[in-house]
Amino acid sequence: MKNSTQHIAIIRLSALGDVAMLVPVLRRLLQQYPDLKVTVVTKPFFGKLFQDLPQVNVLVAEVKTEHKGIMGLWSLAKEIKALDVDAVADVHDVLRSKMLRFFFFLYGIKSASIDKGRAEKKALTQLAPKTITPLKTTQQRYAAVFEQLGFPIDLDQEISFEKPQLPKQFQEYIGQNVKKWIGIAPFAAHETKMYPLDLMEEVIVALNEENNLHIFLFGGGNQERQLLEPLAEKYENVSSLVGIFAFAEELHIIANLDLMISMDSGNGHMAAMYQVPVISIWGNTHPYAGFAPFQQTPAQQILPDLTQYPFLPTSIYGNKEVSGYEDVMKSIPPREIIEKAKSYL
Repeated sequence: MKNSTQHIAIIRLSALGDVAMLVPVLRRLLQQYPDLKVTVVTKPFFGKLFQDLPQVNVLVAEVKTEHKGIMGLWSLAKEIKALDVDAVADVHDVLRSKMLRFFFFLYGIKSASIDKGRAEKKALTQLAPKTITPLKTTQQRYAAVFEQLGFPIDLDQEISFEKPQLPKQFQEYIGQNVKKWIGIAPFAAHETKMYPLDLMEEVIVALNEENNLHIFLFGGGNQERQLLEPLAEKYENVSSLVGIFAFAEELHIIANLDLMISMDSGNGHMAAMYQVPVISIWGNTHPYAGFAPFQQTPAQQILPDLTQYPFLPTSIYGNKEVSGYEDVMKSIPPREIIEKAKSYL
């Protein structure tokens, strides 16, 4: 029997990395179901992540202003309904999206929601020595929502697409640079997920000495800019891009990298959605929780010394600090990151 659904609204309001992880799933969904219409409901800033998916429409959720509170969400639900959607995929499952699902139930619009595996993740981070096994990836959990709506997705199917063009301003900024390009994003939302900047500088020093490489430093906000600009000025083959380009332009720069070195953060996911190889560095979180960049192998994921820190992972999102585990990142020698980067170039 033919699936009657023709238009799906997808709710994922935040955060940056989680929204970016949706992109490769949608690429495969739309390749397998080319006649399906898709609208992503997300915050304004995150809508730029879908700029290279022409089949995807974005409905902006202004959750701090016009869509704030119950009445604001009711207004948002009416906007979504007015698009003539047949089904709603809630890949967020937070209070706001649950409220929206309730409104869709009143409208008679079917919905499906993500299973975040909260109990499994809680067990994964229990403070005891453990032998851990991989949980479902976030992309697998997203795909399961679409399967509930009648659209199973093969996440392993190959996707081919042209890399977006570099912004003209960036081309003028970088000039005739024919070197291999490495992105380094040394920051994350929580300190427990950040490799110490002095150790990362050792990585930068070694890669800078490779005359066939150019390193671009990524970050956001004035504080990170003040940390990265002096660092870039010290080395010939290093540039800080913080605060120079708009987010949409920065995405197209990331898409053209040869390699991204990232923490457990959104930068890794943004690179992976353009099929850029990612080396990810992990602190008190762990890729087995399901948040590794899409289709990146275990060999690309650099972990602390699990013998020295047997309780790892101690947190899913990095927002939980554990006494005695403040310096887990320091157990990763810079040489390990340097050699791994060279091996992928």
